[in-house]
Amino acid sequence: MRLSIVLATLGFLGPFASAHTESADSWIATIWDHFKQAVDCAGCQALLGSLRLVAKFGEIFMEDVLIGVCDIAGVEDPDVCSGIIQNEGAAVHYSLLNLHIGSHTATTLCASLIGLCQYPPVRPGNLSFPVPKPAKSRPEPSRQPPIKVVHFSDTHVDLSYETGSNYDCSKPICCRAYTEEDAPGNTSTPCGPWGNPMCDPPYRLQESMMAAIADLNPDFSIYTGDVPAHNVWSVTKAEALRDFNATYGSIEKSLGMVFAALGNHDTAPLNLFPSNKIPSEYNPQWAYDALAANWLGLAGIASIHSATQHGSYSAVHSEAKLRVISYNSIFYYKDNFFVYEEPMEYDPNEQFAWLISKLQLAENTNQRVWLIAHIPSGNADHFRDYSHYFDEIVQRYDATIAALFFGHTHTDTFQIAYSNYSNRNWDTASTMGYVAPSMTPTSGSPSFRVYEIDPVTFGVMDFTQYIANISNPSYQINPKWEPYYSAKKAYGSKLLPPVQDPSAEMTPAFWHNVTVVMEQNSSVFQAFWARRTRGINVTSCTGNCITKEICALRGADAQYNCAVPRVGFSFRKRDMTSEYSLREEELRPECNHAGMGQLLAKIAHRAALENGKEVEHIKQNVG
Repeated sequence: MRLSIVLATLGFLGPFASAHTESADSWIATIWDHFKQAVDCAGCQALLGSLRLVAKFGEIFMEDVLIGVCDIAGVEDPDVCSGIIQNEGAAVHYSLLNLHIGSHTATTLCASLIGLCQYPPVRPGNLSFPVPKPAKSRPEPSRQPPIKVVHFSDTHVDLSYETGSNYDCSKPICCRAYTEEDAPGNTSTPCGPWGNPMCDPPYRLQESMMAAIADLNPDFSIYTGDVPAHNVWSVTKAEALRDFNATYGSIEKSLGMVFAALGNHDTAPLNLFPSNKIPSEYNPQWAYDALAANWLGLAGIASIHSATQHGSYSAVHSEAKLRVISYNSIFYYKDNFFVYEEPMEYDPNEQFAWLISKLQLAENTNQRVWLIAHIPSGNADHFRDYSHYFDEIVQRYDATIAALFFGHTHTDTFQIAYSNYSNRNWDTASTMGYVAPSMTPTSGSPSFRVYEIDPVTFGVMDFTQYIANISNPSYQINPKWEPYYSAKKAYGSKLLPPVQDPSAEMTPAFWHNVTVVMEQNSSVFQAFWARRTRGINVTSCTGNCITKEICALRGADAQYNCAVPRVGFSFRKRDMTSEYSLREEELRPECNHAGMGQLLAKIAHRAALENGKEVEHIKQNVG
């Protein structure tokens, strides 16, 4: 349907004719009405058309209109609305001005952020590999004594955390004295000295975790990003730099060699990492430079085989036997507004070409490779086109890649890649992605992971999840970091025949067979489901929810993860009073205060609530 027809059908054209005489207030009412009328993909495209017209009147005008809409929707406090929109306004303005309504880019935006379009088909890529894939397979375990590697992620330390302040506030994160009523001594819901599930953690918890990791004396560690706290409406460059110094200073003081990756929060404003095709004024080079200085120091400058650039680097460890490739996954993140270009780039900053070159070098020199990044390639937050291109690279070098390591979700999970997604089976399972939960307790008890690694193949033989049980009363006296479960004991014992040999690798086939047992034995799935959040606030997942979650585990290529677009999402009770949700199951407890993209989702959700008569229509069009 042509945009003009859509606009006329929805009654959008009238206000546009005299837009130059309209005030911001009238446009606020108009855009809010358009949000309520957007009940299908055509309506979302029309909404984007109206937002694009508003953007043409200037960035400040657009921001004022969006702030007004956010205030009407009531999805956040006014300062949170204005802070997020003003921080990310330049990127949103740039994207809207260059958007072609009805394009692949616009449809992707409506699917990924608003939830009113189906995901468009993945565009065929144009990857080029230097040589054909050789006849090579994963090496057999060496059966030598393992080395120990620690994986931690999503620390999100809040340097403004205040013991005794209100943990049940109106902001996205609490445990700060935002108002006099939130201050220590004035609230009936004071947070303890070591953190609270409604808050990001205090610095002292990070120090405690680093000490616990140091006591285990790992051979080296990996950190998959996200340093600043979730006060996304107010984080400044200066604050982000203080956060970097605090967290990486703590890591350097306590640990030895550490390989780190870039998180979506690791700049200010968050999420916004443009490619070189975007004007340089938007480039957060200061964040790249600050992080690179920390990473080079932690990994050892001598180990770095390529200059740290745009949040990516290649490093060599253990006498050139293992190559660690840390890449910038935020180029492929749905909340990075600079990715919504016309047309969307196939290879932002040519990072895929760079990955291929490093993997080819590893293949040529018989190195094993670990890929580390923040956002799992199969996650619903990852653009599907880029997930597919990345998976093509992984499939080409599956005999060289020992494993992949991610964070971002705050949950304990994994993803499996297959050489044939039409036949996802043990013998087509090709690579394994490990997703570590967070230190911040907003999605469960603070946690880190210890892998047992084959020192020759660098395959994962087992891992033990450690937690500081935040539900234990002794936690607020002194958190105790203890083993939570062993993957091989928890899952290998359930296989037929059992896989409990400590020298055996947990191969992609191993993990596929675990998902088969989950399908056959509900108790195995439910145990996994509870471990995702370390046993805290475990939501119900039965029937179709189980089917979709197992599909997600088998979906390292995101187009096969069974995720469907949804209008907004469920909220904590302090955010929304309605129980309306378009999902059968509860929202996954992932990082869900991620800036402008999530704000648009919340506004769309509230608009659906206000326009309740359209709920069934939305269900039919989305799900």
